[in-house]
Amino acid sequence: MKVLLVGDVVGKVGRRMLKSAIPIIKAENGVTLVVANGENAAGGNGLTHEIMDDLLASGVDVLSSGNHIFDKKEVLEFLDDVPALLRPLNLPVGTPGHGYVVTGIRGIPVAVINLAGRAFMPFQYDDPFAAIDRVLDSLAPEVRVILVDFHAETTSEKAALAWYLDGKVSVVVGTHTHVQTADERILPQGTAFITDLGMTGPRDSVIGVKTELVIQKLKTQMPVRFDTATGPGQFGGLIVDIDEQSGRAREVKRIFYRE
Repeated sequence: MKVLLVGDVVGKVGRRMLKSAIPIIKAENGVTLVVANGENAAGGNGLTHEIMDDLLASGVDVLSSGNHIFDKKEVLEFLDDVPALLRPLNLPVGTPGHGYVVTGIRGIPVAVINLAGRAFMPFQYDDPFAAIDRVLDSLAPEVRVILVDFHAETTSEKAALAWYLDGKVSVVVGTHTHVQTADERILPQGTAFITDLGMTGPRDSVIGVKTELVIQKLKTQMPVRFDTATGPGQFGGLIVDIDEQSGRAREVKRIFYRE
């Protein structure tokens, strides 16, 4: 089984890049499952029902997210009702939505789990290590293919979780920082890992935002409204070939291209 995991989709440019890239990547690589982080898809912050439908229609099977999932308040109207849309698992009990989903690909069950880090993050998330342990203990034995999106700020926290989960899950990918890292690898017990998938969005920007606005913010230290950049796009992701019987990763291929 080959899966494609896509980095944070930012704004209209990111959605356009996703639509154009997925059919090509699927055809060229035999990808059967696509997971994309969609928390920045609506104007750079949050997700609307219309845009969620658009992303799923583009070929995405599961949408993960992070700290921006609640930026558009309308998400509360449908978050509970869409299993394919995830929010971080390690939020307090009673938070709307789902932190993981088990879906099926050609009769093979696949679990997708969404976690958020705690270092330098804006929310007081619960312990991601304990949270995922509880889910892994609850999964049926036949669920061997397990994908984890760890939406976190620091490279050390992402790497620590990946090593902790080595041999317990198939893939751990980092998201959130919007800059792709070149450290894709398979850990000793068979878990594929990359510190950050990168961004799928406007190429000529500061992590998706118009450059002049970020410069203004940093120079003046005054409040500035961040608008999503336009223009040419870029696409960041990772393809992982997974043994369906063992759940171990066999091969990783980093994807990055710019218009």
